Amino acid sequence: MKPTKLFAVAVATVLAVASAGCMKYEKKANSHTTGTTTLVCDNTFENIMAQEVDVFEYQYPEAHILTRYATQAEAFDSLMSLNTKTIVVSRDVSERERQILKDKRRTVRSTKIAVDAVALIVNPENPVGKLTLKEVADILSGESSDWNDIWPCDLGKISVVFDDKSSSLVTYMRDSLLNGAPLGDNVYAQGSIPAVFKAVKESKNAIGVVGVSWITTDMASADMSKEDLAAEVLGEEPVEGATLTDEVKVLALYNDKLSGDEARAYKPYQQYIFDGKYPLFRQMYMITTGASGSLAGGFYSFVTGNIGQKIIAKTGILPARMQRIQVELGE
Repeated sequence: MKPTKLFAVAVATVLAVASAGCMKYEKKANSHTTGTTTLVCDNTFENIMAQEVDVFEYQYPEAHILTRYATQAEAFDSLMSLNTKTIVVSRDVSERERQILKDKRRTVRSTKIAVDAVALIVNPENPVGKLTLKEVADILSGESSDWNDIWPCDLGKISVVFDDKSSSLVTYMRDSLLNGAPLGDNVYAQGSIPAVFKAVKESKNAIGVVGVSWITTDMASADMSKEDLAAEVLGEEPVEGATLTDEVKVLALYNDKLSGDEARAYKPYQQYIFDGKYPLFRQMYMITTGASGSLAGGFYSFVTGNIGQKIIAKTGILPARMQRIQVELGE
């Protein structure tokens, strides 16, 4: 399937949907474990936060988190316009934004909840298994437009596929590797992360850009019942991070800052994210204006606490605060 040319997908902010969603619940007094609150989450983190919400609502049946997945810009717009109290995004709130909210009599709390690696995926039949950051930058800019520029093969033109033109992944890759310069004409938007996977599986010449939590073998946990997922993370035992899927090929990347025996290509395993060997990673923040005694404050405490961090570890990304379990990894 040939991917669609890069375009902006407008996602309407419809507060009436959230209001209608509230009506299906019996109204409860709002506390840190009861009531209804809203959350706007960067859609590249959807599979992570969906599991956080499931376990929280299972543990506290009278709590309801109405979640909307949108672009990072839309999440901040919703926070700044006071349409939601909590967002999950890939950057912290700025001092200017804090002051604006303070002027609106809102107190902001924010914390890093995880480190998410940015993974590059290709079709399993693509012979390329490793890239340097320079090669990745040349592909993104369009300077390297044919796979034969990277590796002797007959795959033809390179198609780079993101989820959305306004995605935080686009911003990260453009700023990190191109110093803010425009992406090349070989870059396309698919509309969603699952659509990126579909394009890579169907097109041998495609290279997809996704967060690492989307490419772990533990993605099956997204289909687990709330009961089974809660039972796994609510116990005393630590959880183990998932390994990478074999449904697509996950590329290993060279880190320009490493030398000697460490100067090799690494895949985005948790250990290599932790020690900085994998070169493409970004922060994941939770920001709230909810008071400590409110449901928004209670969910913030849950995600940043032990159970919430165990859920993050289970998805394959690196939690901000978590006891490590070291295992042997391949290249």
